[in-house]
Amino acid sequence: MNDDESIRRCGLRPVGTGLDGIRELLKGHTERERRSQGEGDTELMKLCCVQLFNAGAIEDVLLIWDAKTASMDAACAIDVQLLCGRGLTETKTYLSALGTPEAEAARQRLLECEEAGDFEDFDVEGYSAWYADHYG
Repeated sequence: MNDDESIRRCGLRPVGTGLDGIRELLKGHTERERRSQGEGDTELMKLCCVQLFNAGAIEDVLLIWDAKTASMDAACAIDVQLLCGRGLTETKTYLSALGTPEAEAARQRLLECEEAGDFEDFDVEGYSAWYADHYG
């Protein structure tokens, strides 16, 4: 599956069982990318993260984080803001409550990026609209 096919099949704002397919697709490409950089499709991974961001399920934060940290290419392709489909504050609170090493690593990265100004003027709807234009 490629970007165009995924958008045709699920749209940028998927719901219901479409989300399960996106999660599985992202997991598969994340595993391939982690195994060998370039083996996963990082552009498709980014699209999956955008779709999950738009769905706003807080439980997808670590799945998106896992994809982002799969390789250097994935880290560059997947914006850190895509972790925050429910908002920055809500995401930091959620990660804090999880208390796992992965959650703490993601929370620390959000804090670093926030301090660096990467979340200046960030809002979920504005970011979603930007990606809607991007994938147009």
